Amino acid sequence: MQFTQFNAAPLYLNPGFTGSTIEHRFIANYRNQWAAIHGHYNNMLFSYDYNLAELNSGVGLLIGQERAGVSPLVTTQIGALYAYRFQLKEKIWIQPGLKFNLIRTSLDYTDLVFNDQLYTNGTTVESFSIENTSYLDLGSGVLIYNESFWGGISFNHINQPNQSLTNNESPLYLKFSAHGGYKFTITDGEKRNAAKYFNVAFNYKAQNKFDQLDLGVYYTQEPFVFGLWYRGIPLLKSYQGVINNDAIAVILGYTFVDLNLSAGYSYDATISKLAANSAGSHEISLIYELATKKKKRRKAKFFAPCAKF
Repeated sequence: MQFTQFNAAPLYLNPGFTGSTIEHRFIANYRNQWAAIHGHYNNMLFSYDYNLAELNSGVGLLIGQERAGVSPLVTTQIGALYAYRFQLKEKIWIQPGLKFNLIRTSLDYTDLVFNDQLYTNGTTVESFSIENTSYLDLGSGVLIYNESFWGGISFNHINQPNQSLTNNESPLYLKFSAHGGYKFTITDGEKRNAAKYFNVAFNYKAQNKFDQLDLGVYYTQEPFVFGLWYRGIPLLKSYQGVINNDAIAVILGYTFVDLNLSAGYSYDATISKLAANSAGSHEISLIYELATKKKKRRKAKFFAPCAKF
């Protein structure tokens, strides 16, 4: 799955984020990628995590589905996550985490049109040996942060499971991600004025011979958030003379303070050669945090200072 608002999908980004909330956290993410292309990608993700503060731990649940192509190719995942938090030194915390995913992949080819169907009465002699497949997928990660910075690395598909639908070998290659950022506080919001600050952040991903870099900045004036992002590796990578540029993204967010609910929307404007045909990508995220009155009174010292989205 691909998310521009990767901060709003923390458990998918890095299991080290599990439990990095006051008490309960529910998150829903939806992405419609390259909306104008027939058979485009649709990603849906739901996560829940709980902060076991007394045990310096977090537990979580992740459920997601990606639909790709006209067929479509459907990949469904359900995962259990755990993270442990400890103090590395004064005001610096570190959280390693683990993720255990069960993934199921299926393909519905009844809507596909084959060459011989164009010359007959809609019948085909094509034969298939396609079966749905399920496999265990293992992931891990670690997060380090203080009141101003955060950084982490994560590894997905550590066991490189076989994802083939045809009883052949098709390993799901190891995916590596490095991510982080820094928070520049303008006003802390302790007086009558709303809190104001900047976040700069990045997310680098690599899988087999493919990689991607997201760079961006958020400006927050509570309860509003505005973000501007760039995706590409223009100075280091190109293909047949074409510079590696993918998209410019705009992110808008708003926090309903009384409801403990944050909502974000982003639009990716494609800047590659696909720009004339893709119509860009849309993404929506909802984050709801819930805590008892006792937990609400606690000082929030366990949270990485990354933006919500």
